[in-house]
Amino acid sequence: MQQIRDNLELMAKLSDEDWNIFSSKLIRQEFSKKTAVLQTGHIENYLSFIEKGILRYYVPSENKDLTFTFVFDGEFTSGYDSFITRLPVNYTIEALADTILWRISYNDLQDIYAETKIGNTIGRLASEGLFLKKSKRELSLLNDSAEQRYLNLFTEQPHLIQKIPQKYLASYIGITPQALSRIRKRIY
Repeated sequence: MQQIRDNLELMAKLSDEDWNIFSSKLIRQEFSKKTAVLQTGHIENYLSFIEKGILRYYVPSENKDLTFTFVFDGEFTSGYDSFITRLPVNYTIEALADTILWRISYNDLQDIYAETKIGNTIGRLASEGLFLKKSKRELSLLNDSAEQRYLNLFTEQPHLIQKIPQKYLASYIGITPQALSRIRKRIY
């Protein structure tokens, strides 16, 4: 849990009292590799912090799943659109490795907003971080080549990208696994 506090304190200073209230609401959940953290058609009930693991967000399809993001250790994660609207998602979040999440429920977060001085700041900053990541991804899809998108991902998490199957990386950058293979050959 100290990792979460350290991460939050990069954004805002927490009093011990506020931290105690916040941390008392956190629940620890483990997900095995290939387990759905959130399934299509379900409502997201948690804002989570990844202590360890990798998550893949994808739109399931008969022909091939369309991967649209990965989330790694030390990051907040959520089906945030569903979390705030209370409507079901049309995508799945899957653990690509054994994953440990520290989670706070929607209702508990609302209580923290009401009970603590720093609660709204934490919520706002976590949601801003999720928004910025989404915006960065959208701009990358519009402006960067597939090779640049691969290099960006490799630069951001080089030790973890080796654990992501090539078919998911290819889907994420919008190309076939064969085209990704050619990019990797050019780079290495």
